[in-house]
Amino acid sequence: MARTDSDSWDLASSVGATATMVAAARALASREPGALIDDPFAAPLVRAVGVEFFTRLVDGDLDLPDDTAEARAASQVLTEIMAVRTKFFDDFFVEAAAAGVRQAVILASGLDARAYRLSWPDGTVVYEIDQPEVIAFKTQTLAGIGAEPAARHRPVAVDLREDWPAALRAAGFDDGAPAAWSAEGLLRYLPPDAQDRLFDDITALSATGSRLATEDHADAGAGIGEKADRLGRQWRDHGFDVNLSQLFYPGERTPVVDYLRERGWDVASRSRPEVFAGYGRQFPDNDELASLRESLAVTAIREEETA
Repeated sequence: MARTDSDSWDLASSVGATATMVAAARALASREPGALIDDPFAAPLVRAVGVEFFTRLVDGDLDLPDDTAEARAASQVLTEIMAVRTKFFDDFFVEAAAAGVRQAVILASGLDARAYRLSWPDGTVVYEIDQPEVIAFKTQTLAGIGAEPAARHRPVAVDLREDWPAALRAAGFDDGAPAAWSAEGLLRYLPPDAQDRLFDDITALSATGSRLATEDHADAGAGIGEKADRLGRQWRDHGFDVNLSQLFYPGERTPVVDYLRERGWDVASRSRPEVFAGYGRQFPDNDELASLRESLAVTAIREEETA
């Protein structure tokens, strides 16, 4: 089903299922030889969602074929690409904390467990923003397995299409102090104008010294959706029936780097192959992943405003 301005989902359907997919990828990547990441909470969260395809995948009961380019690409997306992306955002938060930033905001947090698995300095507050059902599910599931946050954890149960800045402030966020923001795997699920509004809101809430990590996809609409759907065909044969091509919004977007620079951010970007190389990995040489190869990993620091 195509996206609408008022659609909703849980962690087994639509956009929510992609959060479960990414958590499954983190679980698999955590078991790889020489793993870049260690996410002990990913597999329990995936099992709790209860999508049979992903549960069997993380439990090792499902072997995906790898005898075609599409099949190999699907496997690489589930492991290598998500491992590197996760490591990039992990390192962003670690570096922000080392620079003295004590507020972290994870937008559209899904099944992200960084509040629990990263080593946060004393006094750090981690805010997680997502739909109420997603926040409740994750918080209750992690509590049920005895997991405890490694920082002061403040979930903010609000849809990003609503007044999330007000909800964030109501949860205790201090817009007079620097914050570290992540928008990971989020932008392609927003209409172009909503992407701009998101960065406007972040900018309005960001004191000097705030930091932001996100991604920019040159082909963020229908094109990348079609490619993602081709990858997903390998999974549909095993029961994963979400049509990924219908989840992304088409339309021309303002390049993220340009948009942030115009709003007072000092911005740096690296191509995905460059990020891979920084971790001693090589980006998969596969035509099915060409659109992902052109994506940028973006970091930014809020500069001092001048009169």
